[in-house]
Amino acid sequence: MPRSHRPLVVVAGRPNVGKSSLVNRIAGHRVAVVEESPGVTRDPKEIDAEWGGTPFRLMDTGGWVARGDALDAKVSRRAEESLAAADLVLFVVDVNVGLTEDDRAAARTVLRTGVPVRLVANKVDDTAREPAAWEFLSLGMGDPWPVSAIHGRGSGDLLDEVVRLLSELSPAPGGPTGLDELTALDGLTALDGPAGLDEHARPPSVALVGRPNVGKSTLFNRLIGQERSIVHDLPGTTRDTIDTLVSTPDGDLVFIDTAGMRRPARTERGVESYSVIRALDALDRADVALLVIDATVGATHQDQRLAERIGVSGTAAVVVVNKWDLVGTATREEILEGIGERLAFVGMAPVLKVSASSGRGVHRVVPAIRDTVSAYHHRVPTGVLNRALKAIQEAQSAPRARIRYGVQGAIDPPTFTLFATGRLPQTYLRYVERRLREDLDLGTTPLKLRVRTSGGR
Repeated sequence: MPRSHRPLVVVAGRPNVGKSSLVNRIAGHRVAVVEESPGVTRDPKEIDAEWGGTPFRLMDTGGWVARGDALDAKVSRRAEESLAAADLVLFVVDVNVGLTEDDRAAARTVLRTGVPVRLVANKVDDTAREPAAWEFLSLGMGDPWPVSAIHGRGSGDLLDEVVRLLSELSPAPGGPTGLDELTALDGLTALDGPAGLDEHARPPSVALVGRPNVGKSTLFNRLIGQERSIVHDLPGTTRDTIDTLVSTPDGDLVFIDTAGMRRPARTERGVESYSVIRALDALDRADVALLVIDATVGATHQDQRLAERIGVSGTAAVVVVNKWDLVGTATREEILEGIGERLAFVGMAPVLKVSASSGRGVHRVVPAIRDTVSAYHHRVPTGVLNRALKAIQEAQSAPRARIRYGVQGAIDPPTFTLFATGRLPQTYLRYVERRLREDLDLGTTPLKLRVRTSGGR
């Protein structure tokens, strides 16, 4: 079954009732950040799931808060929007806390949609706690299904009920697919998330990385054309990675919005440290890293460390200097010089000056990604490579050594092994790298040069 035709099960409820724990239990592994504090999940996160041979999509949502601050209101609104696409809602409550006003408010919102719902009484770790689940009958959602998401108790029975209901609903192929159809900037359209795609057919993945509060989520939302990540002027709003497949005129791209990465000393144990791990994992599996810099601050030591991390991963990079419209003309050159000095680890990465909030300059991001990806995956025929190496040495030969021939051993990034008669100095290798970029049209992608001498070293 095509992923876009699979029914969508939305996990909903107030904050800190165990929604993400239930999602992880159904998925069979940790896909959502879990922490014993309210408000950890802020963005809807959609994954693929299966039970008894029946595939479906599962969405974890942020919790409803009847009365809260501006960020709480945004999280609640995004959770409500997710219901419009649902085929079934699992409404989660906490038997340890009991029925609250936020439970009642969230339940009224769910019931107004008319979407089929099952009441999930979570944290029923043993039979002694089962009677507490019946308190929630007053929500008008039918009998509760007692489960313990952490321990797995009752989850199989709940999934049997989910599959039974989905088989009765039988959504028509080609019908609405919720967040899968988004109109985006300059012809971009957000489609299904990347989960479940054939590994060899995966489109290039692009990780948005940077310090907290530099505007990554605003840029992400601008690129995909919908407020998919919660944007708020509070550092650390994004707690998890969010993958979105976006169709562009030049092909598909997977954008990965990540949590802001702080210095280790400022990263608390628990949810925030786990978010950083997830962000680093996203970087390792990405083809391109969009390193977002705050133009009003300039390149910081932490930006430098992130650039170093990108360089170590071997991922291609595009530097996006955000909030450029807030920088005075007199200081712009100084800011760019500082970026060039601090971000040497990403070498010749293109630097784009944009304003994510207004959209100015954002149209240049996707073409830059496409050029970078093309070079990152580029494979050079052996004959072309060796003709280039011959021309390079004719223009300037190495002292006391000669490159006999070269081969490209790998892509992602392009990796060349040079077979030489002796040791090649680093200065000469930098010259060879620069000339290979120019002669083979490799652009700004990372290159790896390995040298083997006649002695096999």
